[in-house]
Amino acid sequence: MLLPRKFQGFPEIKEALISGRIQAAFMVAPMAIALRSQGVPIRIVYLGHRYGSAVVVRKDNPARSFRDLKNKTIAIPSRFSDERLILFKVMKEYGMKPADIRMVEMAPADVTGALAAHAIDAFSMGEPHPSQAEMGGFGRVLFQAREHWPDYMSCVLVVRQDLITEHPAIVQVMVDGIARSGLWLDAGRPHREQAADFVGRYYYNQDPKLLLWALTNPLDRVTYTPLTPFKKDFDLVRDLMLESGVLDQSIEFNQYVDPQFAEGAKIKTAWKYEAGDATAQ
Repeated sequence: MLLPRKFQGFPEIKEALISGRIQAAFMVAPMAIALRSQGVPIRIVYLGHRYGSAVVVRKDNPARSFRDLKNKTIAIPSRFSDERLILFKVMKEYGMKPADIRMVEMAPADVTGALAAHAIDAFSMGEPHPSQAEMGGFGRVLFQAREHWPDYMSCVLVVRQDLITEHPAIVQVMVDGIARSGLWLDAGRPHREQAADFVGRYYYNQDPKLLLWALTNPLDRVTYTPLTPFKKDFDLVRDLMLESGVLDQSIEFNQYVDPQFAEGAKIKTAWKYEAGDATAQ
């Protein structure tokens, strides 16, 4: 039986994976790559979503481009995050240096309050925090990550190698389920409305209106297809990690990604589900 478990942060997920208390998890791609390079027996088998991260400033901030954030304080969720890497990528585009901005690590749940209280000038985070700042009336998206990083990805599904070796069918069931959910979510607004209502009330304990904003404003703010791990995408993440100092040695795609399950999921179709049904088929 697959039993989901909620964690408050990526460090706790990391420790649970290392100790074997959990066998699979969603985590940010750079952390997964770093753990594998350190010898932790995990593999990336699928993506969680594409896009869905943004740099947000206060609504009254006059900044109109990233260059305007020079000498400002920007919160990131972790030094092992794509949200940190997007800052390095954009700095390179503008000819800026890491010393030109002040990055502070902050728990995602705290960033919107810190922005509203003027404790930080901006944050680089995944959803639903950009949406929360917008809905609260005090935040403004300076840019979406996809504007500077085509095919941007953040969360990935990692699985311990012992589960892959001993129970590959279970891993395939997980990947198939995520693939079918992604196809269902990307089928149109009504499905996203249903997902925001159900997940907001029963899983995240958040206002469904917030999740609806993140899923529909616009509809491709976060996308759930394609979720196959592609080498070119991960090579970019790895190279940015090396450049920004969070990876001390290069690691090749086939050392931390196991593509067999994504290949198996390509034949899957979207779930058949409507609001009020007891099950999805």
